[in-house]
Amino acid sequence: MPGWGVQLEAERVLRELRALGFAATELGPPGFLPTDPARLRALLETHGLRLVAAFAAAVLHEPARREAELQALRETARSLAASGGEVLVLAAATGQDGYERGGELDAAAWRALLEATSEAERLASAHGLTLAVHPHYGTAIEGAAQVARLLDSSPVRLCLDVGHLAVGGADPLEVARRANGRVAHVHLKDVEAGLARRVRDRALGYRDAVRAGLYTPLGKGSARIAEIVRLLEDGGYEGWYVIEQDLVLDDVPPNGAGPSEDAAHSLDFLKGLAA
Repeated sequence: MPGWGVQLEAERVLRELRALGFAATELGPPGFLPTDPARLRALLETHGLRLVAAFAAAVLHEPARREAELQALRETARSLAASGGEVLVLAAATGQDGYERGGELDAAAWRALLEATSEAERLASAHGLTLAVHPHYGTAIEGAAQVARLLDSSPVRLCLDVGHLAVGGADPLEVARRANGRVAHVHLKDVEAGLARRVRDRALGYRDAVRAGLYTPLGKGSARIAEIVRLLEDGGYEGWYVIEQDLVLDDVPPNGAGPSEDAAHSLDFLKGLAA
């Protein structure tokens, strides 16, 4: 994202992922990995990885933008399916740049969002993909009330992003319980509670909080990762756990340092839960 510091080269990220023992990856931000399925498959195979999902943010609550946004989703779904992916992860963007502030929708906008989400689910299914709606800080679905409203008014499945739910003020463990078998995909990142509270109170910007260490390696924050994973496993969850380590880097760290070290800790923590 513009203004978020250094972006590590894709080759390095993929190389370090494989060295740490990861089996797969998501697509990442637009332009990070090739969009041509043949090139993408070849690149991932070179590193012994596969593609499992792609994240897309779309403005679905504004009728005037609906068709264009859905067409972009169709293109993403087509490319994802051709590249071997399984899950289309969808966030309800506000239409503003960045994720500094979400937005409450009125009844009409909420109905429009639900209708467009249903259409997104159909187009994902047409490409053999599962749609997973991603509650995400700074979007139209970010807090506990909005997530509950979504679950109550739609049968759509969720991407349970533990970190974003916590920053938005929801209890990720309670959301996992309430979703009751509707969790299709999981993003794992832990949260420093004090920084999350300051973001929620609008006392600190989201990017600045990430720079200050909002997202910690798994097990070092307050998001009760172990309890959530146990709940999902006991409930028969069979999807992917995606470890995300969001950082704002001012300089390129040495090979194997920075996000690689944090990801190694998180992977060890997750493996420990299965021991």
